[in-house]
Amino acid sequence: MSANKILYVDDEAMALKYFQRLVEPVAPVITAGSVEEGRRILEEQGMDIAVLVTDQRMPGEQGNALLKYAKQHHPAVVRMLTTAYSDLGDAVEAINRGEIFRYITKPWELEALKADLRNALEMAGLRRERDALLRDKLMVQQNHLMAQRLAGLATMGTVLLGDEARSRSAVLGLARCGAAFGVAEPSVDWARWDQSDVQSAEASRMSALGLKVQTHLATLEPDVDVAQWVGHRLGAQGTKSAVDLLGAPVGNAPTDAEAVLWAGLLHSGGALGLEGGNMPAEQTLVVASAPEAADAWLHQALEWLAGHPH
Repeated sequence: MSANKILYVDDEAMALKYFQRLVEPVAPVITAGSVEEGRRILEEQGMDIAVLVTDQRMPGEQGNALLKYAKQHHPAVVRMLTTAYSDLGDAVEAINRGEIFRYITKPWELEALKADLRNALEMAGLRRERDALLRDKLMVQQNHLMAQRLAGLATMGTVLLGDEARSRSAVLGLARCGAAFGVAEPSVDWARWDQSDVQSAEASRMSALGLKVQTHLATLEPDVDVAQWVGHRLGAQGTKSAVDLLGAPVGNAPTDAEAVLWAGLLHSGGALGLEGGNMPAEQTLVVASAPEAADAWLHQALEWLAGHPH
């Protein structure tokens, strides 16, 4: 259900009743008698609130404090300030700070008030549609990021081993470990990164990881028990490394633990698995059958990570 309510905040009980009676034909109204109460209502019912209207002059905190809070914590809510003509300086300052969509002078003119609120409700609807489209777009980008990370690991492995099939099997082995306790999509701070920044950061991460992995591969004997080799170096941290290797946020530098696990998987062609409890701390790396990388190996790895092992 989309947000369709108006929250009105004013310390004057008569003003709350009058506003509610005037505006109820336009949209459902929730009222609050203070900034503190308005903040609490936003926290409890923010998903239902489309428009916030607050008086400026109130005992204790003034209306602009609530507007600032709503801007930071509920940016989809359209914010409006109502104030007496003598206090228009506060309204102009709020506009300049980007805290309000519009101000309404007191006393209200009924038709103008209703028109302003209808415009605000329409603006709120457009904002939420925009935000929903943006979330969908970012989700697709994050899904692509996991695929790119898996493909990058496979490419790195092929370069280091000179064996494409074995490298792809190692990716499947990593996906099998990650799927055992539900690896998440790599998180991206989209307020900080754009798409080109993400690609550059991922390339830098993969390059740094490759150098670490190359060093570890050089120490591995052909007949080594890889599960013991990884376990000796990482202990219980070994299973968590599968989560970090695949799900680390963009911008995080690769750790030595991630490099150890990936080196072990490459050396064994993915012949590592997990046994034990459901939590990473309860699980132990063991030698397992090496996954066979068919033509659709990348799709298979993504399916495993999504919780669809077949």
